[in-house]
Amino acid sequence: MSADGLVAVTGPTGNVGAEVVRQLQAAGARVRTLSRSPAEASALLGDGPEHVRFVFGDAATYPEALDGVEALFLMRPPQIADVARRIHPAIDAAGAAGVRRIAFLSLQGVERNPLVPHHRIERHLRAAGVPTTFLRPSFFMQNLSTTHREEIRLEDAIVVPAGRGRTSFVDARDVAEVAAKVLLEPGHEGRAYELTGREAPTYAEVADLLSEVLGRPVTYADPTPWAFWRDRRSRGTPMAFVLVMLGLYTVARLGLAGRTSPDLERLLGRPPTSLRAFVHDHAEAWRA
Repeated sequence: MSADGLVAVTGPTGNVGAEVVRQLQAAGARVRTLSRSPAEASALLGDGPEHVRFVFGDAATYPEALDGVEALFLMRPPQIADVARRIHPAIDAAGAAGVRRIAFLSLQGVERNPLVPHHRIERHLRAAGVPTTFLRPSFFMQNLSTTHREEIRLEDAIVVPAGRGRTSFVDARDVAEVAAKVLLEPGHEGRAYELTGREAPTYAEVADLLSEVLGRPVTYADPTPWAFWRDRRSRGTPMAFVLVMLGLYTVARLGLAGRTSPDLERLLGRPPTSLRAFVHDHAEAWRA
């Protein structure tokens, strides 16, 4: 992209998107955030980036949001299940607006899992013709400090139906650093990067680590998928998000989520953040 090219970031108030914005700014890039609430993005990220309203599925928001954009960080909001109606048209609009490069936040193993929405988005991106880099992270460490924060903080338990399967974890901050890199430099188009840390613990081992760092016992509750469904719905989790979570944890339960990859370490030229370092960094999130 050109030296002063504009980079747009969807999901700028999330764990990955916000850090992508910060990484791009640190590299001197011109950044525009695309979100439902520009005011919220501005409150979180300040006035350095340009903040523009953008809503997947609302075509009226696309022209202003995509005007002049050369590179785009694309992620699927967790609540969107109907990607054909809400995500695919936005991808087509990006191509028509002249976006030259997309980095799509997908997930590990997506090429073998047609049940998750990311699989359909990847397929559409290939058909759309905009040069794309597919970022396929493993399970985000930040899910422990966000999605599962309250059950750990208040119930001293991790409640996920992953059985005894191992899960490779990755820090969202590391993934964001890779995203900024592939958005700003050539040579990554058409590639898929599997982004993981070096470790693949069981959730029982994760609970042991939390117990050690927090100084109190944290247990791993291993519900059946049906019990997990009922539990998450009782907590008010949207149905579409529960279905995605069940798909991801079933992959772990079947022993298919433990793969680790050297891609992240090779791209960043340093070791990935360890789960122990992450837990130490975020320990206050789980203190009652």
